Amino acid sequence: MSFLPGKLMALTHLPQPQGLYDPQFEHDACGVGFVVHMKGAQSHAIVEQGLTILVNLAHRGAVGAEANTGDGAGILLQMPHKFMAKVAAAEGITLPSPGHYGVGFFFASPNLADRTESRRVLERIVEEEGQRVLGWRDVPTDDSSLGATAKASEPFIEQVFIQRSPDLADDQAFERKLYVIRKRSHSAIRPTGVDPYWYATSLSCRTIVYKGMLTPEQVGLYFPDLADPDLESALALVHSRFSTNTFPSWERSHPYRYVAHNGEINTLRGNINWMYARQSMFESDLFGDDLQRTKPLINKDGSDSGIFDNTLELMALAGRSLPHAVMMMIPEPWAAHESMSPEKKAFYEYHACLMEPWDGPASIAFTDGTMMGAVLDRNGLRPSRYTVTKDDRVIMASEAGVLPVDPEQVAYKGRLEPGRMFLVNMEEGRIVADEEIKQQIATEHPYRDWLDQHLMKLADLSDGEMAKWQDGENGHHLTTPPPHHPATPLSTLQTAFGYTFEELRLLLKPMAENGVEAVGAMGTDTPLPVLSNRPRLLYDYFHQLFAQVTNPPIDSIREAIITSAETTIGRERNLLKPEPESCRLISLKNADYHQCRTG
Repeated sequence: MSFLPGKLMALTHLPQPQGLYDPQFEHDACGVGFVVHMKGAQSHAIVEQGLTILVNLAHRGAVGAEANTGDGAGILLQMPHKFMAKVAAAEGITLPSPGHYGVGFFFASPNLADRTESRRVLERIVEEEGQRVLGWRDVPTDDSSLGATAKASEPFIEQVFIQRSPDLADDQAFERKLYVIRKRSHSAIRPTGVDPYWYATSLSCRTIVYKGMLTPEQVGLYFPDLADPDLESALALVHSRFSTNTFPSWERSHPYRYVAHNGEINTLRGNINWMYARQSMFESDLFGDDLQRTKPLINKDGSDSGIFDNTLELMALAGRSLPHAVMMMIPEPWAAHESMSPEKKAFYEYHACLMEPWDGPASIAFTDGTMMGAVLDRNGLRPSRYTVTKDDRVIMASEAGVLPVDPEQVAYKGRLEPGRMFLVNMEEGRIVADEEIKQQIATEHPYRDWLDQHLMKLADLSDGEMAKWQDGENGHHLTTPPPHHPATPLSTLQTAFGYTFEELRLLLKPMAENGVEAVGAMGTDTPLPVLSNRPRLLYDYFHQLFAQVTNPPIDSIREAIITSAETTIGRERNLLKPEPESCRLISLKNADYHQCRTG
């Protein structure tokens, strides 16, 4: 499977699948950090401090054979209104007040004809969506520090100013409209070949992203904008990319539109497949008919970080708060957590019916321009350290010491803990405790009542109740039992259904005799069905994929609090609309999962 068409891969210097290489296996392991003023005071000093953090994370990034061609680096800022008004005026554009205009930051083709056509297409889409293009700006860049490889795929960089229509009630409604414009323009311009470079680093009324296939030191040099004293922000989220088994490109540098990510998502293929499967059921009162015009909602051409960002952005714009969406995607371990509050445990159990975790060793910083947060995976396999200063700055990074702070200015220090959320709410001017955030979100709906009413646990069903479920009583229906043919010898049926002597002796016999799963080695050396010269059953061609990235690997007995053998089966509903019936499923739990092994 190829993520990118051949022409585009050539332009971005990403090779096509060949030999043992396939771009679907690309992951990142990088450096991430941020500095934010707790009270929301904007200044150019925050931008400078963000760039300092980025440079001090240079060892977390990577370069190729050329020391001046990096894997990628960038910085996300709040919308710098004073600066934007100044540069727009230089183009003859008068900007309205903050929140009433958005700025799009685009990579575009160096070819003038391609770029002119892509601008025309975007302007048409903006008009169709009831908004108004105020004008364009060519972003000044200095590529004198770039290596030959980075220059070979360097895009033209431009900004567009879009005015908000009066019928949009608030910033969030405008953000949704800009989201629709961005998704529609991408589908109309890039895959169709109008402009194969076309990519929006950001299109928002709240934030803007400067990034590229750069080293950390090159970010400030490449973008002269970042040195302008009028470019002010209350937050700066930075990222230095190390693509562990990938090839660098301009667009895969971080930050993305909501996140910067250190680590990797191991469950990505399943996450993508499930999001595509659910897409047909997505409906949102906030988006209305717009949602259908933005598909595909997940850009599978992106990296694990980009696809995570796509999903988080969608759920936040569809009505959930940003911390709520993060709790859904990266839940803390709850199934065996004895001291967790009942409300919070009910929240996680309910949302496990809606979405599977995006799991893996990861430290993710997230922002929508009004708050800045960070969260670790449930295992805490990636570090994050923070410092809070007496002048209301909060500094966090994937390691300590990224920004010099006088000791007398330090209020306190700490580290982000596994499964716990760190959140700076600039509108309230404070750091919100993990317990407060999650308890507030967990009590927004009566999740325990919903679960008690609709979620059926298989272990609680008697034989008679199970028969009713199987027969479809009370509106439920599982499956119709297959017809039984008593005259057919058992050995014939076993042969027809693919049972082997080894499976009967090594797997089924211990289960029948002892009531436990057979003990075996992780992995399998079974010959691949596709190479067999004998007929094989369809399901033999499918195997579960596991990722082992820790040493030693996670053990479900010693690490019982972070592992779970529970799953649900049944028909899913609309992910974007939480309702009681969303948990109308059957829950299956291995009755003895503390003693069983997991792959």
